[in-house]
Amino acid sequence: MPVQGLIGGLMIGTAAAIMLLGLGRIAGVSGLAARATGLSGDGAPWPVASAFVIGLPLGAAVIAGLLGPVETRFPTSLGTIVLGGLLVGFGTRLGSGCTSGHGVCGMSRLSPRSLIATASFMAAGIATVAAMNALGFVQ
Repeated sequence: MPVQGLIGGLMIGTAAAIMLLGLGRIAGVSGLAARATGLSGDGAPWPVASAFVIGLPLGAAVIAGLLGPVETRFPTSLGTIVLGGLLVGFGTRLGSGCTSGHGVCGMSRLSPRSLIATASFMAAGIATVAAMNALGFVQ
C-alpha cells in the first residue's frame, strides 16, 4: 500500500511541522496523549493535545474512506495486546518519548538524544524480527 503510506507520511510530517512551527511544540504522540488524558501537566495546551489525539483516528478514517481500508493484523490474544501496550507505554516513559517524538521530530532537529533513541528503536526492531524469523514465527 505505497500510496497510503506516502499520504500518511506526508500527513505526519505536516502535522509535526505545524506543531513545531506554529506552537513551538514537538508532536510526540505519547506526550500529547499523556497531556490529553491528564497524566501529564506539561507540554502542549490541553485543547491542542486533545485535538491532535482525536485527529489521529479521524485522519485514518478519512484516508480509509478515500482510498479503501488498510489491511491490519493484530495478535488474537487480548493478553498479548495488553502486554504489548504496557511494554510500549513503559518504554516511552523510560525513553522520554515515543517513535513519533524521537523518530519524526527529534531526528529532524538532529537532537542527540533522539538520534540515540531512534537507533535503539531500530536495533530492537531488527533484533526482534530476526529472533521471530529464527524461531519460525514468520507469517
